Amino acid sequence: MSALRIALIGNGKMGRALAALAPERGAEVVAMLGAADVRGGITAALLRGADVAVEFSVAAAAPGNIRGCVAAGCPVVSGTTGWDAERAGVEADVRAAGGALLWSPNFAVGAHLFAAVVEEAARRLRAAPSFDAAIVETHHAAKRDAPSGTAKRLAQLAGDALGRDVPVTSVRTGHVPGTHTVVFDAPFEQIRLEHVARDRKVFADGALAAARWLAGRAGVFTLDDMIGLRGIS
Repeated sequence: MSALRIALIGNGKMGRALAALAPERGAEVVAMLGAADVRGGITAALLRGADVAVEFSVAAAAPGNIRGCVAAGCPVVSGTTGWDAERAGVEADVRAAGGALLWSPNFAVGAHLFAAVVEEAARRLRAAPSFDAAIVETHHAAKRDAPSGTAKRLAQLAGDALGRDVPVTSVRTGHVPGTHTVVFDAPFEQIRLEHVARDRKVFADGALAAARWLAGRAGVFTLDDMIGLRGIS
């Protein structure tokens, strides 16, 4: 398997986790770009011949970063959340340019399988109206967006299946990588489903796998396209 040349956009905790894991996954980091590096925009020169860019930055910067990568002819994997209002426009621009984007709010494969389980449970519980539903998501204190992108998607999936809104409670504390708990509660019993990310490496691993999958493709994708699910998107 040839080494995948990747450019990392974002040099925070996720960027560092990606850089540390990349050699184990057969990837070579050819550029690691922080906010100061991309202030003037993404260029081909900055990307240094990368096969794919992996972008974990902040909501305000993500649309410009993605458009810049596509303009430079570089496919981009993005895990930045909190820019939902601009996604449709960015995706349209990617398609119009013949570029490639894979975006996901969560790169843990187990989280996507978990979403499918939650959706199926909610669908079955629609016939049992005594069960109420709620979601609690817990992340580290530095996470800016709340609810998380994953929690919003879980609420949408469960709500559509149940035929009613599912509330989300967000907790920001300590150094928790990410925990999502879905509770179905009835007067005398409770069903509790939970996904726990124990280490930030799980997201880095998924993002690197997505980068290798995206190389050579054109279009707009989510992690579900890579693993054959239609859960979190």
